[in-house]
Amino acid sequence: MINKNTATDHQQTRMLSKKDFNLSESSLLKYILIILIIAIHSLESQASVSNLLSSHPKPPPIPILPIPTSQQLSWQFTEMAIFLHFGTNTFTDSEWGTGHVDPSVFNPTALNATQWVSVAKETGFSRVILTAKHHDGFCLWQSDYTDYSVKSSPWKNGTGDVVKELAEAARIAGLQLGLYLSPWDRHEPCYGKTLEYNEYYLGQMSELLTRYGEIREVWLDAAKDTRWIGNEGGVAGTTCWSLFNRSNAEFGDTDHQYSGEGDPLGHDWVPAECDVSIRPGWFWHASEVPKSAMTLLDLYYESVGRNCLLLLNVPPNSSGLISQEDIQVLQEFSEIRGSIFSHNLAEGASISASSTRGSPSDSRYGSHNLLEDSIYSYWAPDETLSDWILYLDFREVVTFNVLLVQEPIQMGQRIIKFHLDFLNENGEWELVTTGSTVGYKRLLKFHSVKASHLRLVVEKSRADPLISYLGIYMDLFSIFGHISKLTSGSSVNGSEPLRQTTQRNSNSYYI
Repeated sequence: MINKNTATDHQQTRMLSKKDFNLSESSLLKYILIILIIAIHSLESQASVSNLLSSHPKPPPIPILPIPTSQQLSWQFTEMAIFLHFGTNTFTDSEWGTGHVDPSVFNPTALNATQWVSVAKETGFSRVILTAKHHDGFCLWQSDYTDYSVKSSPWKNGTGDVVKELAEAARIAGLQLGLYLSPWDRHEPCYGKTLEYNEYYLGQMSELLTRYGEIREVWLDAAKDTRWIGNEGGVAGTTCWSLFNRSNAEFGDTDHQYSGEGDPLGHDWVPAECDVSIRPGWFWHASEVPKSAMTLLDLYYESVGRNCLLLLNVPPNSSGLISQEDIQVLQEFSEIRGSIFSHNLAEGASISASSTRGSPSDSRYGSHNLLEDSIYSYWAPDETLSDWILYLDFREVVTFNVLLVQEPIQMGQRIIKFHLDFLNENGEWELVTTGSTVGYKRLLKFHSVKASHLRLVVEKSRADPLISYLGIYMDLFSIFGHISKLTSGSSVNGSEPLRQTTQRNSNSYYI
């Protein structure tokens, strides 16, 4: 038997629960709406935070060691320097002085250091290096440690100082000055007595480094924080690393191949220098004539264009002047370089990359930096991708035969292998030329090509490749620079190689 009151209470409870449920359902909908609003706001906030974070600039890539010092960078930037071999040998028609020639032979009646500096500056050289003392021991300054110097010569009644005059002329012209002080001294009696001669040598070095203002380079035979390329022909190998192991180098006994190529696994940054004389000898001889401007251009490609500095010897004559025939060659050399490299055809192209480091809006690593003539701006790829390609698309066909590539070497030397392609008449990529190391500057010269679409492909690199400058040029002077008669018909896709009337290997050439 059911209690009536109990039944009534149960019914009321059910009615209340129904009412409560209806109220809760309404509230729940409100709560759900509030939660949705909060969630949407939270998502928007997260998106704002994400956008804020993504707007932060991408840090630069980490340099890969070793890297150059500021002094080494400054040295590399000069690209070319003039060596001035001058001394008693100039007056005795000899290359190797004995150390016993009478100082009275030294009498350059028209010596003009300002002319030396002017010739260097006007023809594109930014540093001059003087043989302050060559192997014969004769000093071109007023040394307190020996009388075998200009003080014992009739030039200016023994009061002259060649180093002083050159230092002053270089300072006025804004050129850097370097000095060569031969460790070998065939005149000094104490030479061979290690301690005594070391003191003598350091005393003379102190004179040179404290009397004449800033000396930017002390040139020593294959013994400095740059290295000798291994020959005196002014030519580097096609592979040239600035990386090197100093511990592998021994004075007078360094492997020439190692010195020439460097070491991709090297722990030290030791860039290479190519030295060569404009004449057959290092000192001036009346019977000799200078190399041609075209020969100097080839040397430029094979030294500066292979990650080296070109040290070109231009010896003053017995009057104390750079000979007019040498000046003419240097001027022609300068004009030819200006004609070739004053106009980068790549400036007329639309340049793009397979990828770019950071966000697309971050211009610090974009391909547009490739036309900025500075190693401090560069293209950098996305670090998560391994395809490293740069594309150049021209509005019209261009004719070229020289490629220039530069790395921002303050970030380390990286590129191991690369190649340049053009889009041929069949719409296929065809090889133009290949290269190994790049470094500060790499120039590749090849037969002339006509194209409107190019791509530079980095095949192998020690780390993500970084490229600071890209140039495409036309060299009308070198043997491969002349445009030959075409035997093919019209081009397709705006590209075609220049086919020469004489048969040649299909491979591209570089010097």
